[in-house]
Amino acid sequence: MVQIDALSICLNINGWEMMISLGFLAAACVRVSNELGRGSAKAARFSILTIVITSFVIGFILFLFFLFLRGRLAYIFTESEDVAEEVDHLSPLLAFSILLNSVQPVLSGVAVGAGWQSIVAYVNIGCYYLVGIPVEIVLGYVFELQVRGVWVGMLFGVLAQTTVLLVITLKTDWDKQYFFILICAVA
Repeated sequence: MVQIDALSICLNINGWEMMISLGFLAAACVRVSNELGRGSAKAARFSILTIVITSFVIGFILFLFFLFLRGRLAYIFTESEDVAEEVDHLSPLLAFSILLNSVQPVLSGVAVGAGWQSIVAYVNIGCYYLVGIPVEIVLGYVFELQVRGVWVGMLFGVLAQTTVLLVITLKTDWDKQYFFILICAVA
């Protein structure tokens, strides 16, 4: 029961941080689509760089903050020493989740803004079912790491999503992407 309480506290904190990242997702989506729509691949690239770096810096600051606070965060939600100790043990995973979640939604927003909604869906589903869940099962149940194993599996899935979306974003020729969007709009 203590692990579930601690996990609930950590996921609640992670949800608060996700609100920031989801704001950046929306901003990236709108900004990239607007810049590509007006024909400025250079401005789209600049917007992507600015949004990703800004979100990463905020995520890194929160990463350090949550690593520093560790178990003390639990006392916002509970008075139990056992739960606070378990939150202390889960805090590194929480911090890494916050760091990854500061970039992954932004890259999803970039891809959606570029018109790659189906690619984002396939990447998310593939990384979740082909990477995250198998690692969760092996670590959580086979190696009996329980909550930590499940969370590490989730982190592997998010890391895979982030990596794939980052590679797609970096390898994209944004000038060609503008012309592709132009052709699709005319057709």
